[in-house]
Amino acid sequence: MGLNVYLSGEIHTDWREQIIEGAQGLDVTFTGPVTDHGASDDCGVTILGAESDKYWHDHKGAMVNAIRTRKGIADADVVVVRFGEKYKQWNAAFDAGYAAALGKSLVILQQPEHDHALKEVDAAALAMARTPEQVVQILRYVLTGALPG
Repeated sequence: MGLNVYLSGEIHTDWREQIIEGAQGLDVTFTGPVTDHGASDDCGVTILGAESDKYWHDHKGAMVNAIRTRKGIADADVVVVRFGEKYKQWNAAFDAGYAAALGKSLVILQQPEHDHALKEVDAAALAMARTPEQVVQILRYVLTGALPG
């Protein structure tokens, strides 16, 4: 049994790389959003034309990015959503809700200071992890039945 895992959420740390590296040897395919912040912000206007109003600039980018996000979440067996310390990740909360609505297995990765704010998101998840290593351990257990040594 292999897993398709979509890695959603904050883009300011290397948590994705930690999970991908830790999962080496497991039958896992990872996908995720474009993590180049500039490309993600400007894809709509670069492809579809400039906008003088920042709202429409951002809106075009969000729509183009949503094509990738919807496909990645729809094809995923497991969706991991990371809520980081920096900035508010409204997009991550949306991705978590979308994944939950599609009945996807949802793993939330968050710090203790977000526990209260994310209580409804956590309630929709099958697991809430504190570290990327815990996510890897969940994936390893799901695929092999092996507990951490």
